[in-house]
Amino acid sequence: MKIRMQVNGAARELETEPMRRLLDVLREDCGLTGTKEGCGEGECGACTVLIDGKPVNSCLVPVGQVHEAELLTVEGLSDGELLTDVQRALVEHGGAQCGICTPGIAVTAESLIRREKNLDHARIRELLAGNLCRCTGYQRVVEAVAEAAAKRGGAGDE
Repeated sequence: MKIRMQVNGAARELETEPMRRLLDVLREDCGLTGTKEGCGEGECGACTVLIDGKPVNSCLVPVGQVHEAELLTVEGLSDGELLTDVQRALVEHGGAQCGICTPGIAVTAESLIRREKNLDHARIRELLAGNLCRCTGYQRVVEAVAEAAAKRGGAGDE
């Protein structure tokens, strides 16, 4: 099947089996290895990408379902070498340790900052609940997302 999609702002057309996992197509066919496989079961969020602006676990999505869709991966967040405010805050707060979960957290955080106003720590925790991390204990991640949201005028106090 021919799959046409926008990936990080670039038009892509691929010939592939429609039931292949989007995660595998992004990593193997598109060379976008920033999206990680953690569990392969949609439980950890490491493979989160945005499909038409909504966070989705790419390990659960058959590529045939994204025909004509707009996708954003972690590579599409930054402008070349320049990190976004979300990525920079994750690094500065120690919210990016081993790195397996970080791409999914960054993409999810970007999505929630774009669509939610008045984010407090409780709401950030709630919205990031689908992204599991074994290294940080989450407080550093929450603080990083709150800082990035505040810089864009969307965060409140704890």
